[in-house]
Amino acid sequence: MRLNDKPLGFVINFLLGAAWAFVLIGAVTSFFASYQNSFFFAVISAVLGALPGLLGVLVLEHIITNKENHEELKKQTKLLQKLLMQKENESSE
Repeated sequence: MRLNDKPLGFVINFLLGAAWAFVLIGAVTSFFASYQNSFFFAVISAVLGALPGLLGVLVLEHIITNKENHEELKKQTKLLQKLLMQKENESSE
């Protein structure tokens, strides 16, 4: 996906897929479990059933975004250090 670290990327992608499966399973089972009462209650129940899975998706996406941000900051730091070295070399000449 978006992560350069292959083993971590595999684990995160697997957990992300599992979280989306929990969203789907939670929404469908909650909907059909309460459908006989009323349609409105079934929709509300489906939304509430999907929330734990959506929370998992949110956490995993946050982890991915922070990891990408960290990698980008490392690239920027390398570039800034390179520019600083060039600036120091130019000023010493």
